[in-house]
Amino acid sequence: MKVFITADIEGICIDTTFWEDLIPRPIEKYAKQMTAEVVAACEGAFAAGATEIVVKDGHNNGHHNIDIYQLPSRVKLMNGASGNPYGQVQGIDSSFDAALFIGQHAAATRASNPLSHTSVRRIYYVKINGRIASEFMLASYTALLEGVPTVFVAGDKGLCEDDADLHPNLITCPVKEGVGASTLCYNPKDVLVAIREGVTQALKQENFRELARLPEKFEMEICYKDPAQAYKYSFFPGVIKKDNNTLFFEADNYYDLITAYAFMK
Repeated sequence: MKVFITADIEGICIDTTFWEDLIPRPIEKYAKQMTAEVVAACEGAFAAGATEIVVKDGHNNGHHNIDIYQLPSRVKLMNGASGNPYGQVQGIDSSFDAALFIGQHAAATRASNPLSHTSVRRIYYVKINGRIASEFMLASYTALLEGVPTVFVAGDKGLCEDDADLHPNLITCPVKEGVGASTLCYNPKDVLVAIREGVTQALKQENFRELARLPEKFEMEICYKDPAQAYKYSFFPGVIKKDNNTLFFEADNYYDLITAYAFMK
């Protein structure tokens, strides 16, 4: 069994509460926990019968957030952000049996994480077919393009609740809660156990390979905080400028949508 894991940092269990927490020096503390949660997911996957794991560093530019020396053997790490429209799941293909998500955070405009956002802070919100879209939604839908089911997500409680219905056999693992500009952080020792056991449970489901069905048509709305950004990205082919801050894009397939999004975010 071949497993793909992608990890972000704003949804790990410790106190990523302020943006300044994630600048180069302080980030070492958070990267250590991000690595530990990925290791727990790897251990859970191996316990369920995985034979090969690929991990994608999905935070920011994908560098220096996961310590490869801490990863178990038989685990490969993909670093960097190439600009590939697959983004946080760059490297996934049809050879994988399942996708797991670690450190996921609430979508832009949602109140369950002080650092809630979708991809970049300049975006006020992203909607897909009228639904507020998280990075988890965007990336897990991308995995479906390769026929890979998403079976596990760990992140803030709000994200787990908001997106629990996206995939038929999704196991969610909340690790923190946002309270205004503060966070209620679950104990890291307990979280690592929950991730390890949750991943094993997810991959041992008899029907874990069941796929969600992508919509037949896609409408994407992106609202930018700065009208100048909306103006700049309004020139992408097919984009309609709805108002000073909001752009609209329509696609018949999801790949065209994420390709447009890669240039508009």
